[in-house]
Amino acid sequence: MSPTAGLAAWSRALADPQLRDLPYKVETNEQGQLILSPHELRHSLLQSRVNDLLRDHLPSGHRSLELAIQTAKGVKVADVAWISDERLAELPEDAEAIPIAPEIVVEVLSGSNTRAEVEGKRRIYFAAGAHEVWTCDSQGRMRFFNPAGEMEASALVPGFPTLAG
Repeated sequence: MSPTAGLAAWSRALADPQLRDLPYKVETNEQGQLILSPHELRHSLLQSRVNDLLRDHLPSGHRSLELAIQTAKGVKVADVAWISDERLAELPEDAEAIPIAPEIVVEVLSGSNTRAEVEGKRRIYFAAGAHEVWTCDSQGRMRFFNPAGEMEASALVPGFPTLAG
């Protein structure tokens, strides 16, 4: 199935009033099916903490929570993202899901995330144009990745702490 199937399902989900107030993160897969993931309080608190730390360590550009990204495997929603002014200028203002990943994509992990799932999301974010993908575990520990693999620290934000809490 084509990536447009995921985008079409995403558009339908955005227009569906029954899905607007669900306490879930809504994404699509490459078959155009909706995937719902519940959010726990700890997850939301860690998202906010990472976003605040990004603001403190990288004041330029734009930060976003829950940013929808069109990928080859459907629409994925980054927990936290940072996008430069230059990349933002390339994006259509009316995009429901952005067609190019932001430079930094952060996934806040929960106990239900499998290693294969996390590695798969990193691959699709890099394929969509991300420069770095970070993960934050349930204890607030940060890991930083570029397309070549794990890094000791972020190359884009070298002073970002490895422990977000």
